[in-house]
Amino acid sequence: MTHRSDDRSYRALLAVPSLARIVLGMGLARVAQAMVAIALVLFTLAEYRSPELAGLVTFASIFPGIAISPIAGVLLDRHGRIRLMIVDYLVAAVALVIIAGLASVHALPAWLLVLIATVMSLTSIFSAVGLRTLFPLIVPRRLWERANALDSNGYVVATIFGPPIAASLVAFGGGPLALLVIGLLFGLTALSMVGVEDPQTEVTATGTLLGDAREGLVYVWRNRTLRGLGVTVSVINLAGGMTTIVLPLLVLHQLGASEALVGVMFAISGLSGMVSALLFGRIDTRGREWVMIVLPPFGYAAAVALVLPVALGAPAGAPGAIDPILGFGLIGVGQLLVGLVSGPFDIALFTVRQRRTDPAWLGRAFAISMGFNFIGFPIGAAISGVIAAGSLGGAVTLGIGACVASGILAAVLIPARDPATERDAGETALH
Repeated sequence: MTHRSDDRSYRALLAVPSLARIVLGMGLARVAQAMVAIALVLFTLAEYRSPELAGLVTFASIFPGIAISPIAGVLLDRHGRIRLMIVDYLVAAVALVIIAGLASVHALPAWLLVLIATVMSLTSIFSAVGLRTLFPLIVPRRLWERANALDSNGYVVATIFGPPIAASLVAFGGGPLALLVIGLLFGLTALSMVGVEDPQTEVTATGTLLGDAREGLVYVWRNRTLRGLGVTVSVINLAGGMTTIVLPLLVLHQLGASEALVGVMFAISGLSGMVSALLFGRIDTRGREWVMIVLPPFGYAAAVALVLPVALGAPAGAPGAIDPILGFGLIGVGQLLVGLVSGPFDIALFTVRQRRTDPAWLGRAFAISMGFNFIGFPIGAAISGVIAAGSLGGAVTLGIGACVASGILAAVLIPARDPATERDAGETALH
């Protein structure tokens, strides 16, 4: 199917065949993923009273999937995206139901929780990469910015609804109930994707699974843009992992509030991020991606720095404790700023990666690139869990440093133009 129209509207985007079903599945999946991220942390803190274990569980729920991303990318290219995405949603559903069931009868030791989180992680790369690589395959290039804004908004809308719902479920119904509800939502997501057809693609393959995985690693490493993005985004995600662990501790311990308010704080970044993504999704990013990637990390650094006084203050009820209104104000403004700068950053990141990746390598290149990008998140969570047990201020300082370092690395490592890999002329046969 060839698209030559100049229509670049969201209406034209939603007219792309199968996209509406995919967006529905994306919305359900993203909400479930946003819920499970915060629910696991709150569940672990409530059940085991251990920031270190909360960081370890977060690490286990993410890192193994990243570690197998080269092989996952080969499987996505060879066997299609939709069916493997469905497999991931079903695995997540079963894993969460098991955790909820065992926890409700007090038969879930810490080691088993980590093990189940690890198993759940192993298939997570399928849905993350599968969805991201569907867009450039089925959407005309003139609509990529719109599609990427929709993709980015899938995350921010999930951030608006997911954490508050998950945190409220934990606060009023307990961790096991929250995880059970999320498991059922993953099951519903799997059902919503049944019947969606995979796009046909040409695949460059060596004939062996490990051989193709190795070639994917070589392709990403030799691609200057993908290599630069991997380094810079992985560094900034150290701060993202820190926030997942530290923000609940700030709300619960430093300010003495309930789990429900943890979700509200995360939702603020989702609301501002949605507005930002919609506005920047209207911009043709060609020639502007470098600036849109280099500048936002410094905005993230400022946002993280705003919560440092809360982290350095005394816990709630102790002498010298920070005023709760001031504390929530600082956290709220920081989260607002996070959302505002995430719009241009995400859209430029998604678009430049699409433009500078050969379609025949999408599954492998995106799996490896996204895994490379996100590896900082579980590492940041694990390290921050250990640091936060002794010093919340130290964990926040780690996040500030990571953001500043990411902006500097982006300016140095990501080329503003890369004629060897960019695909700006015309439409591809896939469209």
